[in-house]
Amino acid sequence: MHTPHTLITCIINKGMAEAVMDVARKAGATGGTILPARGTGKEEDVKFFGYPLVPEKEMLLILVGSDVTGKVLEAIRAVPSLTEPGAGIAFCVDVQRFMSFGKEPDPSEA
Repeated sequence: MHTPHTLITCIINKGMAEAVMDVARKAGATGGTILPARGTGKEEDVKFFGYPLVPEKEMLLILVGSDVTGKVLEAIRAVPSLTEPGAGIAFCVDVQRFMSFGKEPDPSEA
């Protein structure tokens, strides 16, 4: 089933979200939301898939049209600070419906 929108979620080391969002905008994203986050690993879990963990994170949520998802993801992958192992992860979730608050409903958002 084709969905018109994609939610790109990036979990990255603290301080990287603004740079990632700048690149995502240049690739076609219109905006995003940055949330503070913290890893939940135990002290002895210092590596994830063999990479060192940094507990202080930022979560960047970017809602994009499905037609630009690949372009935005590839632009994010190329951010220099994310080329280091363990810098973060990104994943996508198809969004079937969403609504904006504070305005009249837009039929294209239904």
